[in-house]
Amino acid sequence: MHNGAEALQESKLIAALGRRSIVLVGMMGAGKSSIGRRLATRLGIPFVDADTEIEKAAGMSIPEIFSTHGEPYFRAGETRVIARLLDSGPQVLSTGGGAFMNAETRANVHTKGVSVWLRATVEVLSRRIKRRGDRPLLKNTDPVETLKRLLVERDPIYAEADVTVESRDVPHETIVEEIIAGLCGQPRLTGGVAQQPGEGAQ
Repeated sequence: MHNGAEALQESKLIAALGRRSIVLVGMMGAGKSSIGRRLATRLGIPFVDADTEIEKAAGMSIPEIFSTHGEPYFRAGETRVIARLLDSGPQVLSTGGGAFMNAETRANVHTKGVSVWLRATVEVLSRRIKRRGDRPLLKNTDPVETLKRLLVERDPIYAEADVTVESRDVPHETIVEEIIAGLCGQPRLTGGVAQQPGEGAQ
């Protein structure tokens, strides 16, 4: 149950966000959509899934975009759609696994949002992804090896996110609590709560 202190913390967080979005980044299978929906409900702001918006804009599914036009075409569309979505905060915005790899997208997210990396181990990710067959980058003979390679490539970039929370097999509410706590301790967002050297009173 919600208590008064939690409600106060959340209202301060929303005030600190202003027009900015909370942007969830991380690998496919990290739980960005399911956790993002709960986080948005908790904070009383909209949840938007960038992949769904990309499919709407293209009039076809992401696997279809990949097979018809290829990955570079998909990435260009993804960059445009995320830039547009970032103009309509505050919201919780879930992004596809490769979105944060794009330097333009990272810059947009930094300017118009605060980023949260849902970090997950290859074991957690492979277990979750096996249940789904809609991942274009994993349609090959050894999806776990592909996952490991993607983690090596992407983790150093994901690590540039403002907040990192471990996505693991615990109730989603636990992860939501950790995201809210991480955001409340994020100097870019809350300013005076945890001042950086050289900021605030001299």
